[in-house]
Amino acid sequence: MSATTIRVSRETHRILRELAKEAKLPIGEFLKGVVEDVQRRRLLAESNAAYAALRNDPEAWAEEQRERARWDSTLTDGLED
Repeated sequence: MSATTIRVSRETHRILRELAKEAKLPIGEFLKGVVEDVQRRRLLAESNAAYAALRNDPEAWAEEQRERARWDSTLTDGLED
């Protein structure tokens, strides 16, 4: 794995060290998990915002519901479980 150096304040480094120690992970692995969590949260927030906008457009939401119904019909396409 390649690596790089980032600069953080001593206080931030102290906090990261403590949190990583509690999680029983090296700081790099702990920080990787934090970044992945932020990415997931951002994706979910963006998805929620997009669905909220879609629901606020009655025509677009009705089309979404029709499309879902069409996809749901593929669940009974005759294939064995």
